[in-house]
Amino acid sequence: MNAASIALVRRPDVDFILFGDEMAIAPLLAAHPALACKSRVVHCELAVKMTDKPSQALRFGRRASSMWLAIEAVKKGEADCAVSAGNTGALMAMAKICLRTMAQIERPAIAAMWPTLRGESIVLDVGATIGADSEHLVDLAIMGAAMARIVLDIDSPTVGLLNVGVEEIKGIEEVKAAGRVLRETALPHMRYHGFVEGDDLGKGTVDVIVTEGFAAHRAQDR
Repeated sequence: MNAASIALVRRPDVDFILFGDEMAIAPLLAAHPALACKSRVVHCELAVKMTDKPSQALRFGRRASSMWLAIEAVKKGEADCAVSAGNTGALMAMAKICLRTMAQIERPAIAAMWPTLRGESIVLDVGATIGADSEHLVDLAIMGAAMARIVLDIDSPTVGLLNVGVEEIKGIEEVKAAGRVLRETALPHMRYHGFVEGDDLGKGTVDVIVTEGFAAHRAQDR
């Protein structure tokens, strides 16, 4: 609730729909009168637990849990986005089933805004998928560039593939293959920079850095 109050101060034009146990939400909302005036509560008796596997969440929480109903509000056009501090695996699974993915995009991704010396960059995937083949890495580049155009307001964002070196001969075959596709295809609305290394994350060398979930988590831990 504190985060929503801060968001309201920064964006007073935003309205909120709060999904969850109405009895639990009411006292928290009462402590933030300004937020209460801009909020609507949708009571939900079912919540996805942090210990639930995505398959369990889909089996028991589909169409009834607070998480599903929040996502469904986006699908129906009642909300512009859904925010959750809950089970990430369940959130990704429910979002894929409820919202679907873009045409030809097989798997969703988790993207992060990464602070850099020159501002912010977008890094993805940071945990939705462990390991990625070349096709998925190309999909991540497309999705990351689309996000950069919308969130960072960059017409043609630069995209780099995280690798163990900038030379084209370095890296595992999946990364090299994705690099060849991005270099030779010349996809619209983005500029492929090439391979980038770990220190480029902080430098802000490119607007979008593409990697797979395990490598991104290791970078965050460091």
